[in-house]
Amino acid sequence: MPVQKLKDFLDSQKVKYTTSSHSMAFTASEVAASAHVSGKEMAKTVMVKVDGKLAMVVLPAPEFVSMELLRDVTNADEVELATERDFKDQFPDCEIGAMPPFGNLYDLETYVDASLTEDKEIAFNAGTHTEIIKMAYEDFHDLVQPKVVQLAFEV
Repeated sequence: MPVQKLKDFLDSQKVKYTTSSHSMAFTASEVAASAHVSGKEMAKTVMVKVDGKLAMVVLPAPEFVSMELLRDVTNADEVELATERDFKDQFPDCEIGAMPPFGNLYDLETYVDASLTEDKEIAFNAGTHTEIIKMAYEDFHDLVQPKVVQLAFEV
C-alpha cells in the first residue's frame, strides 16, 4: 500500500491515480522494467542539497541530474547530491530511496525536469520498493507546484 500520507493527500484532492505492485526493485530503471512502465514516464526522485538545504529533483528514470544546470537555475553557490544520512529522517514513512516526488508533503523545494511535462502520465515510487503510483502529469503538477526546469541529461 502506498505511503498513507501520500494516499490521504491524493484522495483528499480527489485525484485519480492507480497503484500497482511489482517485484522488489531499487533503481528507477529496474522499477520501470518490473512495473512495465516506460523509462521516460517513470520518474525518479533524487535528493540534493542546494546551498546546504535539502531539495528534491524529479526526472525520467534513464536520466541524470546536471549539477551545473541545477546550480544555474537555482542561482546557488553550491549544489551537491545528498547522502542517505542527509535525508533519511525527512521521510519517516518511506523506505529509503523510494520517496514519492511530492516535496510539498515534506517541506522541500521540488524541481522537475521539463522532459517529464511531455507525457500525459507520470509513474513514481509510492514510498516502497514494491509499489508505484500512476497519475496524470497535469494533476501531479497542480498538486506539487514544482519548478519546471531543464536539468537532466542521458549518458
